[in-house]
Amino acid sequence: MSSLANSAVLSVDRLSVSFTDANGVLHALEDVSFAVQPRQFVSVLGPSGCGKSTLLRILGGLLSPTKGAVTFRGQPLIRPRREIGFVFQNANLMPWRSVFANIALPLELQGLPAEEIAARVDELIDLVGLHGFEDWLPRDLSGGMAQRVAIARALAHDPEVLLLDEPFGALDALTREQMEAELLRIWRLRRKTVIMVTHAIPEAVYLSDRVIVLSPRPGRICLDTPISLPRPRQQALQYTPEFGELALRLRAAIG
Repeated sequence: MSSLANSAVLSVDRLSVSFTDANGVLHALEDVSFAVQPRQFVSVLGPSGCGKSTLLRILGGLLSPTKGAVTFRGQPLIRPRREIGFVFQNANLMPWRSVFANIALPLELQGLPAEEIAARVDELIDLVGLHGFEDWLPRDLSGGMAQRVAIARALAHDPEVLLLDEPFGALDALTREQMEAELLRIWRLRRKTVIMVTHAIPEAVYLSDRVIVLSPRPGRICLDTPISLPRPRQQALQYTPEFGELALRLRAAIG
């Protein structure tokens, strides 16, 4: 085993996933292997139906592979873990709970003292830029604000890994651009290991240290490439030749 594999936070070894129903067998992923290093920001790209979200759910311990294995810090990953946070495309906030109470929920489930919960939630509200909105209900929030709450909630128990399943897919273009900048800011401050599924090639290039491209179903890795653009990154980077060349390479891999 390589030294990189030994130091990995998450390792995926020859992963295959199939689903069986009345219509037969659906092969979602086939022979997928990769390792993710600490504090790395990795995006997963690929056409619709190639198994991106299935892969992310396996990395979160929400699904079991048909073949192969996933390890977290060298230990088999067979169930959800507190060290792995998950943000879905829809914020999935509890409509009757305020911004503060939604973020506090995982801490309440841990049974932490009220004073510690309040201190952590206040810190997270400042981190995601929602100071002054603590008492608002989800129905009164914009899409971007709701996703900020979802990210804060996923960070509440201080996970080592943050999984993002198209977190900005339902947002308009301007809000999406703002949230990409916010995600980079939060990542710089907290330096979590991030694995994000996205359909957007520019988003993957702009945010990531590395991009993994999956083939059409069954998803196989057809490209695994570093993104060697300098950090910190600004939106203007997207108009440079270097950015364009990387985006074209990813587009060609997707087909």
